[in-house]
Amino acid sequence: MTSTKSCPRLFKLIIHHIDALNERVGKAVSWLTLLLVLLVTLDVILRYGFNISFVAFEEMEWHLYALIFLLGAGYTLRHNGHVRVDVIYQRLPKRIRALINVIGVLLFLFPGCYLVIKTSIPFVLSSWAVHEGSADPGGLPARYILKAAIPLAFCLLAIQGLSMFLKNLCILMGRRIESEGRH
Repeated sequence: MTSTKSCPRLFKLIIHHIDALNERVGKAVSWLTLLLVLLVTLDVILRYGFNISFVAFEEMEWHLYALIFLLGAGYTLRHNGHVRVDVIYQRLPKRIRALINVIGVLLFLFPGCYLVIKTSIPFVLSSWAVHEGSADPGGLPARYILKAAIPLAFCLLAIQGLSMFLKNLCILMGRRIESEGRH
């Protein structure tokens, strides 16, 4: 049964802004993937072709991968790319899937994000206070920037969870979502 009633206006506004934010972040982060590929290629050529190695290159590869993984999490959730048992999930009725999503966001996503944000902030503040860098000679000087990405990434993931929650709540209320896309 398809409803002619639309999702509440406030829901649509919140969903639109959250989705747009994570879409922009995801597209920006995708460029880091290209940078990572180029850096790894250069590192391999220098190491195996010329027997030259830089600790900073190695650390930059780890940092870029971490940023891609962390900051891409909200984008991945927006596009329904996180792991789930699709064999079962896809066979369920739309409203049951929506209920599973609502429960999952409330019981797992929000508490998990809260826990990571709460426990990472003291480490981030401590790292910023001392301008933490690499302990390795020739390593990167600003490790504190990478650490700051942890709570930021989980905030982006949590707000994308809010968008997912609202979309699925609309489905449970029998409301139409204009740009439903994938939820």
